[in-house]
Amino acid sequence: MKFLILNGSPKKDGLCRSVTREIIRGAADGGAETRELTFEKLQLCKCCGEGWGVCFSEHRCAFGGDGFDEAQAAVREADALCIISPVYWHEVSEPLKAFLDRLRRCENPFYDNVGSLTGKPVLLAAVPGGSGNGSITCLDQLNRFCAHTKAAVFDLLSVNRWNADYKRAAAYAAAKAMAEGRKIGDTV
Repeated sequence: MKFLILNGSPKKDGLCRSVTREIIRGAADGGAETRELTFEKLQLCKCCGEGWGVCFSEHRCAFGGDGFDEAQAAVREADALCIISPVYWHEVSEPLKAFLDRLRRCENPFYDNVGSLTGKPVLLAAVPGGSGNGSITCLDQLNRFCAHTKAAVFDLLSVNRWNADYKRAAAYAAAKAMAEGRKIGDTV
């Protein structure tokens, strides 16, 4: 199994990084090949044409050279995903949002029923620092992305500095269960 982590944190250390390490460890212990992507250099969506360009009709972005095409290919090849973001002002981090906005347009299944995320299991994680607030609105944004692309939400995690001890364990367990092939809806 190919397990891809889409990480919205620009930090090399901190709470989001510690949760990501547990997700990688859990997926690897479950037998998955893991890969992590970050998005600090991506351009924002330019809404080319009259709001829909080749992203809609050809499932690709008209703007290349910033790593988007490679990241989109990795998403397509993955069997399962984790999307993890620090919470900035109650929202997904800007680098991750830039990627998800472009990916949502390119993997939109509503035009021709083609979309590489349809039915793909996704673990969603929001990691607020400071006040610990904003995880619900951040998870809601990520959940809407999954609804737009018809991805299947495996689980939602909110990890803050007050619950990190047991939520890191939950992140590990969720990634391991996904990597071992647990299906959404299976009773345990």
